[in-house]
Amino acid sequence: MVQKYQSPVRVYKHPFELIMAAYERRFPTCPLIPMFVDSDTVNEFKSEDGAVHVIERRCKLDIDAPRLLKKIAGVDYVYFVQKNSLNSRERTLHIEAHNETFSNRVIINEHCCYSVHPENEDWTCFEQSASLDIKSFFGFESTVEKIAMKQYTSNIKKGKEIIEYYLHQLEEEGITFVPRWTPPSLAPSSEAASSCKKRAVATAVVIPDTALTEGPSSEALSNAGGAPEPLVGTPDDKLDADYIKRYLGDLTPLQESCLIRLRQWLQETHKGKIPKDEHILRFLRARDFNIDKAREIMCQSLTWRKQHQVDYILDTWNPPQVLQDYYAGGWHHHDKDGRPLYVLRLGQMDTKGLVRALGEEALLRYVLSINEEGLRRCEENTKVFGRPISSWTCLVDLEGLNMRHLWRPGVKALLRIIEVVEANYPETLGRLLILRAPRVFPVLWTLVSPFIDDNTRRKFLIYAGNDYQGPGGLLDYIDKEIIPDFLSGECMCEVPEGGLVPKSLYRTAEELENEDLKLWTETIYQSASVFKGAPHEILIQIVDASSVITWDFDVCKGDIVFNIYHSKRSPQPPKKDSLGTHGLTSPGGNNVQLIDKVWQPGRDYSMVESPLICKEGESVQGSHVTRWPGFYILQWRFHSMPACAATNLPRVDDVLASLQVPSHKCKVMYYTEVLGSEDFRGSMTSLESSHSGFSQLSAATTSSIQSHSSSTVSR
Repeated sequence: MVQKYQSPVRVYKHPFELIMAAYERRFPTCPLIPMFVDSDTVNEFKSEDGAVHVIERRCKLDIDAPRLLKKIAGVDYVYFVQKNSLNSRERTLHIEAHNETFSNRVIINEHCCYSVHPENEDWTCFEQSASLDIKSFFGFESTVEKIAMKQYTSNIKKGKEIIEYYLHQLEEEGITFVPRWTPPSLAPSSEAASSCKKRAVATAVVIPDTALTEGPSSEALSNAGGAPEPLVGTPDDKLDADYIKRYLGDLTPLQESCLIRLRQWLQETHKGKIPKDEHILRFLRARDFNIDKAREIMCQSLTWRKQHQVDYILDTWNPPQVLQDYYAGGWHHHDKDGRPLYVLRLGQMDTKGLVRALGEEALLRYVLSINEEGLRRCEENTKVFGRPISSWTCLVDLEGLNMRHLWRPGVKALLRIIEVVEANYPETLGRLLILRAPRVFPVLWTLVSPFIDDNTRRKFLIYAGNDYQGPGGLLDYIDKEIIPDFLSGECMCEVPEGGLVPKSLYRTAEELENEDLKLWTETIYQSASVFKGAPHEILIQIVDASSVITWDFDVCKGDIVFNIYHSKRSPQPPKKDSLGTHGLTSPGGNNVQLIDKVWQPGRDYSMVESPLICKEGESVQGSHVTRWPGFYILQWRFHSMPACAATNLPRVDDVLASLQVPSHKCKVMYYTEVLGSEDFRGSMTSLESSHSGFSQLSAATTSSIQSHSSSTVSR
């Protein structure tokens, strides 16, 4: 497996030429890097005007590896070839390095770049990327990989320190300014050059938020005066090391690399709203910085947020009055670490009454709005306290908890809420303080704890009776001045007191079923099932030619083929037993077939777009300009794996892929709209289907899919 590393942008607040003078002092050897024994120049080139200087060195390294491993390998030193290309005219230095020793067994490639800061020409930026591919190494592949990664991360940490060391050395020697390169005809005379006064070293200044990064997070953070708007990143976004430390925290070089690589992957493959950097980091932390696992759960969450418009819940949804009056929870200042503090008086809350009056969907939606508000408060506190705050503290008071809280539908609703929050808001709970736990609490804990992630469970602190008032109690985490009054504190807490919900507000089961707004279905998207031999089709009638049909759908399960057909004939209404011939049933009536079996392609209908194969987990958006009036049919068809042409037997890859789909059923969620040509904003070149790659796709699969994703304009 190839290991990759990508650094953030590191900024030196000194001119490029001074940084280059410091960098050259690293050669032929550097005492600050013990493993760097020596280096020899093997090739050198200088342009006539002196603007370009290319130098190739052979570097000798003493790797810190077990003596036994060195003996087995038969070497004491490892040699690398480093090529430095300095362009003084463009003020850039590109460094390329690869290993010479064991190059047939281990492939190491590194690329570094020094360049001028785009916002300040007196600052210098540095970026670094590398890859490691161990093909074979005498059976010690895993050991060599660990040694290589350890050595590399150690040197990365020292990189900026070394440059700053040599800058200090230059300053002690009185060298605080190095003139920029100028063409020979414009170069100053020696007398003029000698009369130039030495400039002072560029002093550090506060970097504006907008200068730290061009990414969406810096824009959101600089928008302190208003609510954060959904922002979309661009492929040019880059993270600055200072920005990471200020807003995301102290990360190891490999953790920084994981964040940058996952962020770049999203920018390249995901066409929707890119999550903010701190939220991407939460998913990485939830999976111990395993990029593949973090990408999988994050893409599932992005699909969920898009389908149910969770990004806009704070702006578009108002909690019912019953929740405002009887839900005993609310935000209350912050803890000693600056985390937003949420207080929940669960023991005073009538969970049965709330479920009977509202249904579990309204409760779930309310909890989601609380979590969205928590994310917003974390951003605000990050600005206020000047340090990264990415989670909140929850204080749960169980005074009054009894057997009525163990009402089965209420516990079921609680478990469902926990499941949704765990999947979509990882690493947002910094600490959970459970106070005044009664004897019935262990029963509730036994029911709930299996659904809580191990990392989350370790953040729980449980106090029985008045134990929270003693040493190691509440005062260790919350300032005395903001302890709520109902916990014998001095601060008036505006959290509702809860109480019993009047039975007059209860709904019948029929009312809840018919009137409750289901979170899973309250969306502009429609869902449909696609079976093998039974595609799902929708009809769009076009009156004016040159209208634009737009679509947006998510493949929730299985692989499908998307087609668009045109017909001058109106299809007959689908029969209720349209799946009967296939021995299948259509639950909920969400499978419709319009193309009659007696219709013939080319005579009764024709294909107006090339078929588009869409994999499970993908999001596809596109448009089609209609050329003729009539009836257009959008079809989602089950994708069957092609058999090998030579043997008519399935390929191994096809068999393995088919094992991932347990049944001959796919599911899609879709939305379509017809726009007049005058209303459609965009050029003809924008009429393409675009994919959002998701967790199940490898890089190779993604590139393969994207090569087939363009939807051509109607012929």
